[in-house]
This record gives sequence, C-alpha cells and structure tokens, in this order.
Amino acid sequence: MTAKPSHLPERLAFLADLNAARYITEGLLTGKEDVPAIALNKVTEPLPRDEARGALMPVRGLTEDAMHAFRDEKVTAADAWLAPRIHATLRISRREAADRRLWNYLALGVAPDYVVWRHMTEPRKGEAPRVAATRFRGAADTQAFARLWWAAELFRNGSDYGPVVKVCAQQDMLNTALRLSVIDHRPTAQALVELIGRGTVRTGREINALVKAVNASAATLMYDVMAPDIERDGRPMAQWIEAAEWAPAVPRRALPEGPDEERAPEDSVATLTEHFSELFAGAPVRGKNTDDNESD
Repeated sequence: MTAKPSHLPERLAFLADLNAARYITEGLLTGKEDVPAIALNKVTEPLPRDEARGALMPVRGLTEDAMHAFRDEKVTAADAWLAPRIHATLRISRREAADRRLWNYLALGVAPDYVVWRHMTEPRKGEAPRVAATRFRGAADTQAFARLWWAAELFRNGSDYGPVVKVCAQQDMLNTALRLSVIDHRPTAQALVELIGRGTVRTGREINALVKAVNASAATLMYDVMAPDIERDGRPMAQWIEAAEWAPAVPRRALPEGPDEERAPEDSVATLTEHFSELFAGAPVRGKNTDDNESD
C-alpha cells in the first residue's frame, strides 16, 4: 500500500491542479506506488503568511492517529472523528477553504497514505480495488480532506462539533447533503441533524429520500424566511483564527471547540425539523412498499 511521504517539510503549501495531476498515477490510485515527495515539494507554492496554523505536522499527526484508531473498524468510521479535528486544526476561513491548492497538497504532499487507506474501494468481481482520482484532486464534496472540512463548517452549531459527528457517521447524509446549497442555511442543517438524532431517518435510503424532499421543497419555500437565522458576525471566526498562534493541539478523545459563534436559533431549527418530518412522511423511500411508508 501507499506509504507515508518520505519527505515532510515543516510547513503546509499550495499545489496547483496541473501540478497535482502529474502525481495522480495509476500506481497511486491502486495503492501500489508512493508519491515522490521531494519532487512534488519542488513544484509547490508557499502559504502567504508564516503562521502557526500553517504547520504541517499537526495535520499529519491527525491522519496517523485516525488510521491507527480505526484500523480494526470500517474506514468510514474515521470521518466522524477526523472532520471536527481537521477543521479545528487548520483554522481557515471559508474563503481560504475555497482554494483547491491547499487540499491538493494535503492529499498528495501530507497524507496520500491516508487517502488510499480511507478511499480504496472494496474488491469486486472483475474490478481491482482503486481510489477515485477526485479523492486527491476534486470538488469540495468529494476530495478527501475538503469534504471533511466543509462538513464540519456547515454542520457545526456555533462552537459545538457534536452535530458534525452525527452527520459524518451517516455516509449517505455526508455524501448527499454537501452538494446542496440549502445546507448553507444553518437551521436547515441543524434540522437534518435533529432528524438523525431522533431516529426519524436511519437507513441510507431514508436519508436520501429526506434530502431529496428537502431540496425539492426548497424550490418553492424560502427556508431562510420560514425559519430565519441570526445575522452572521465574522468577528468570532477571525478571533478563532488569530488564536491559532497560541492554541494547543486538538484533543484526541474530547471534541475540540470551534469559533465562539452564536448557535442557530432553536425556534427556527424546531420549525424546520417539524416541516422536514412531514416532508419525509410523504416521501417515497426506495425499497419500501406503501404499507411500510404509511406505518412510519
């Protein structure tokens, strides 16, 4: 299997898409080759500022701990542990997170072994196990590290990462919801988390039916009017990022704390939770007959 990079600089860096593509080889995607770390680091760009949050080893340490902690479990279980800790370690803004060059470097320069470990497909008849190239260089909802960061950013409730753990433990919610623009509305995101917590939706098919119904309803209803969020204040995030200069390493057992922002309004979350519950009650769930749907 792909091994830990033989050369790890002290600092994170940017890796442009074109340069990243050169190192996403068939050997890497099948886990048979390592990334030539020294050559790759010669084509990176330095981060714009020399800040503590640009240190490489805290991120590398998290991936090693994840691979060790979940070595005897399904690899998908690592997402719920790693997502909040990646978010709390990097301490970047949404604008910074939109720069794919950072995620390219994390996947290829910092932890390609983690990407292969986490995203290698199961053996199938006639198909050799492999990793999709988009896990190394891809959109925010599929790239190995970007998807975790955005899940943590969109589903945290103020400083509380508890909702992130619930979402990341449900792969269908994680994989589907990140593609929806309505998730940027915090009461919507928290209402979905509430339905998972209640056990209203449990299976992948139920989650997919719920998300499809919520997204379709958004075409006719304005959730931000029906269940308003508070006006966002950028100061807590800016202060949290600044505090990276003296912040300790994120805890491994307890959840870290995110930016000290106000939580989503409880009344708005409750309103959408009930609305989404009603939507789900009438939504067709693939694989269930009519009687099953009526009894739910």
